[in-house]
This record gives sequence, C-alpha cells and structure tokens, in this order.
Amino acid sequence: MVYGYVRVSTDKQTTENQRFEIENYSKVKGLKIGRWVDETISGTTNVSERRLGCLLKQARKGDVLIITELSRLGRNLMEVMSFLHQCMEKEVLVLTVKEHYELGNNINSKILAFAFSLSAEIERSLISQRTREELARKKMEGVKLGRPKGANAMQVKLSGKEAIIRQMIGEKCSMNEIAATFEVNRQTLREYLRMVYPDWRQHRYFKQPCE
Repeated sequence: MVYGYVRVSTDKQTTENQRFEIENYSKVKGLKIGRWVDETISGTTNVSERRLGCLLKQARKGDVLIITELSRLGRNLMEVMSFLHQCMEKEVLVLTVKEHYELGNNINSKILAFAFSLSAEIERSLISQRTREELARKKMEGVKLGRPKGANAMQVKLSGKEAIIRQMIGEKCSMNEIAATFEVNRQTLREYLRMVYPDWRQHRYFKQPCE
C-alpha cells in the first residue's frame, strides 16, 4: 500500500497544494497512491492522537508513506524522530517530496536518524539549561525558591514557576522533563497545571478516531 499523507494546521488552509506535489512525485517514482490520509490539526498534537497514528498502526512491511516534508509529521523533533523510528522498525518506507529523503530500514536512513536524534538531545539540553539559568536569575533577584515551613510539594517547588512551565510546554517538553526539572512527580505537576493552566492539555492531547 502506498499512503499519501497531507496535513494543515487550521481550516483556513488547504491540502490541495500538498496533494498536487505528492501526486506529481508519485508519478515520477512510478507509484500509485492507494490511500490518502488528510487531517486539519496542529503539528504539536501527539502523533498517537492523530490520524497519522492510526495510519502507522495499520501500515505493514513494504508499505510506502509519501509526505511533502518532514514538518508535516510534527513540529517537535523528538516526535518526528519517534515516528520515523517506528516506520523503520515496521519496514515502512517514508519518502519526502521537498527534502528528497528516502527513509527506510537501511544504513543511510539509520545514520540520518542518528543525526536527528543527536540534534533532539542537544535541543533538550538547551531547554534544560535555559530553565536552570532562569531559576538562578530569579534566585539572584531575591525570589524565594526554597521550601516555606509546612507547605506541600506543589506550593513549594511549583509556585511562581508558571511562566517557566508555560515556556517549557510551548517548547514541547514532556511531562517527565518538566517534572524532573522541578523535582516533583508527574501527578503533582498535573494537579498544579489543572489549577493555574487549565488549557495546558490543548498542547498535547487531541483525540481523533481511526478511520
């Protein structure tokens, strides 16, 4: 099966240009699109909650997925790399029209995947470093970061950190990464977000049924 995947972020955009590019590309490659998967959804949404995730579950060894560019898979580098890794494990070939990538279960693809993975690791380190520097700056400015007497973990380690937490969510940090940064568990972080940032889930969780 040859899949054509197209995605736009808002209903004000159209997938027609992406379809046109993929159709021309598939003709040059001598491929025929057997199924189109279209969706209008933010690239920041977790792949597992998108039609793209459903597509991956249904794909089989030898299938081909054609996209216009890697950014169609998501805006989070780690998310894109995770998706490509799963495709490689299932021996599903991913072709990109604009970048001319042919990502399959071969040595060149694995080298490219390693390069992407290394970039993602550096990206995470930079985010963590920026957070530590921000906390150090606040401490120098006299902001109390220590534990007040009798306060619980939520009040102690997360109070006053709303701006930093929003920034980390905006930069697509995972719950585990944010919780580790402030030395709290995931449940404490979730409870805190429900109180001070009720719309935080829209950055990560959009449910769409498989078709």
